[in-house]
Amino acid sequence: MAQDTQGIDRASAPVGFIPEDEGRQVEDGVALCLSGGGYRAMVFHVGALWRLNELGMLRRIDRFSSVSGGSITAATLGLHWDELGFDDKGVAANFKEALVIPIRRLASVTVDVGAILGGLLWGGIAARVQAAYRKHLFGKKTLQDLPDEPRFVINATNVQSKVLWRFSKPYMADWRVGRVMKPRVPLAVAVGASSAFPPFLSPVRLDLRHEKFEPGTGADLQSPPFTTRAVLTDGGVYDNLGLETAWKRYRTVLVSDGGGATPAEPEPARDWARHTYRVLNVVDNQVRSLRKRQIMDGFQSGLRKGAYWSVWSDMQSMANVQPLPCAPAHCQELAGTPTRLKAMEPRLQERLVNWGYAACDATLRAHGLAVNSPEARFPYPNGIA
Repeated sequence: MAQDTQGIDRASAPVGFIPEDEGRQVEDGVALCLSGGGYRAMVFHVGALWRLNELGMLRRIDRFSSVSGGSITAATLGLHWDELGFDDKGVAANFKEALVIPIRRLASVTVDVGAILGGLLWGGIAARVQAAYRKHLFGKKTLQDLPDEPRFVINATNVQSKVLWRFSKPYMADWRVGRVMKPRVPLAVAVGASSAFPPFLSPVRLDLRHEKFEPGTGADLQSPPFTTRAVLTDGGVYDNLGLETAWKRYRTVLVSDGGGATPAEPEPARDWARHTYRVLNVVDNQVRSLRKRQIMDGFQSGLRKGAYWSVWSDMQSMANVQPLPCAPAHCQELAGTPTRLKAMEPRLQERLVNWGYAACDATLRAHGLAVNSPEARFPYPNGIA
């Protein structure tokens, strides 16, 4: 009976092993997962990264694994990684210029409505989203403009194969279809695929006719049409925490969750469009819940170390931690910000950055991961959560 490196029967494991992962020992590195959740997650993660930078932990991260809104933030950080200017304590002097300013600039622009309306009238919704990313963040940069280290993995979902499609500098891959080395896919396209949340911004069609798949790297689908065109949707359809590519490889996993919650609905709509949208939200909620259980079980059993913080975190319940002053009602209000690519007014941006900062800080201290840390102070004192 085939077993993984920790003696677990692979056939009964909760996730399958990508061929390249088989036989690999879990490494003593650190991975950071940035969830989906539209602009809400995108801005919330900026606050978390802000605190990680102050703690000197940002530079120590070996892998950033992201989906959807988190991929916008991660790809921007990766593109400007060499400009951060880390000092001898591991703190980036140019953090605001490299990440905060570009992300806040995009957060001031509505992308989804124009893309949907224009796409319905003239076609090409996904292309319009990619054009916005290209204009405001990435220009003509490709996956090859990301750093060699740390590794940035941008995750989408392959609708054809039903599994994760990962974009990175060394390769892009679907474990069933195979691997393409040194892809030159534009960052705007990779992030557009990762954030193509259904039903409105999905799918993204990736032309693979000129790509060279490594022979023998696909499990069972390394043949046309899988190798000539990929039909991709939001990475959150498969894994809304960006957990899989991090959890399999690293012993320490940090998770920043800016995802929304699906509230109870006593009278769900019956028309097919709204009912389908409701069902999609229920499915998303379940996928996220299963991933959270995997994280918590892993931490409690000692299988992994790390920390999980959320836009829905209750910091008042954390033992032996004095969190920054964030009124629970205000935090719940921020958590309820719609999952959209819709312009945010500056004060909302600042409150979400502060909330991500505070949630990350309190959680790291509660888990003993921020020993002798510098004093925590809201990035925007006049926009406290």
